[in-house]
Amino acid sequence: MQYTQLGNTDLHVSRICFGCWQLSPSFWGEVALEPWQKSVHAAIDQGVNFLDTADAYGDGYAEEQLGILMKRDGLRDKFTIATKFFWKFTEPSGRHPDTTYDYILRACEDSLRRLQTDHIDLYQIHAWDAITRPDEVARAFHKLKSDGKVRYFGVSNLNPEQIELYRSHFEVSCLQPPYSLLDRGIEARELPYCLSHNIGVINFSPLYRGLLGGKYTADSKIDGNRTNNPLFSGEPLRIMVEAVDKAKVIAAEHDLTMAQLAMRWTLTNPTITSAIAGVKKPEHIIGTVKAADDVLSHKVWYQVANLFKEAQAKALATAG
Repeated sequence: MQYTQLGNTDLHVSRICFGCWQLSPSFWGEVALEPWQKSVHAAIDQGVNFLDTADAYGDGYAEEQLGILMKRDGLRDKFTIATKFFWKFTEPSGRHPDTTYDYILRACEDSLRRLQTDHIDLYQIHAWDAITRPDEVARAFHKLKSDGKVRYFGVSNLNPEQIELYRSHFEVSCLQPPYSLLDRGIEARELPYCLSHNIGVINFSPLYRGLLGGKYTADSKIDGNRTNNPLFSGEPLRIMVEAVDKAKVIAAEHDLTMAQLAMRWTLTNPTITSAIAGVKKPEHIIGTVKAADDVLSHKVWYQVANLFKEAQAKALATAG
């Protein structure tokens, strides 16, 4: 496993990050806990020392299960832990954004309790809150840092202008955006901005919710939260599966699986610090880590990029 410094911090993290979004039943369905617990241990065995979660994953469920496992097996010191806040999900009226001073302090205390730890290494704003002033967020962050409860702060799903507003009040150490062969929007602005300001980047959905993992066929029936994406059904799916099959040939030439190729493609971008792998069972993390052993050549990176760029454009043109 390769390791690298996370932005302007003193954290040295594995280039594969163990993602816990899968412990969110409303998105992914029920997850068997025993295989998931074994996958955390498998991650440690594979050299993974970076773990990302959020209080909103399962409305506290992911953090709670992590805390139980880490306490039971003494794993806290094995990981740099990143978590997120934003969604206030504890009220009967339903979840809504909240990044006010009082709520941030309460949300952090709740995350610390669920995770059964005394500090969070990277505390991230999950999304942009349009109605809370950045200086109010900063007051909460300064208190959390001075109290020793959080080491560094990051943001998720923000554009450069939004990050800049926060940076005028506190140090932003990391951005967490989506990035994959089928979601490259951050290459134009977010990645250059982060590179120029020494902000780490940990990308989620490097396999584009499984479409780049190589397991689907043109006849696959894909349900859940993917159903609102046109690429996951009908003729668009057939076109994307055809592109994946072509990419599998390239992957095999480099002794990689399709999933490893897609993951290595994101990690080849010099601005990406670590790619988040969604994990439910040990084989998910064991089958991913090889992607971090090396980077792709310029020729292969652009070859694969162009293959999926053309296929995606063709697929979307056929979508009803």
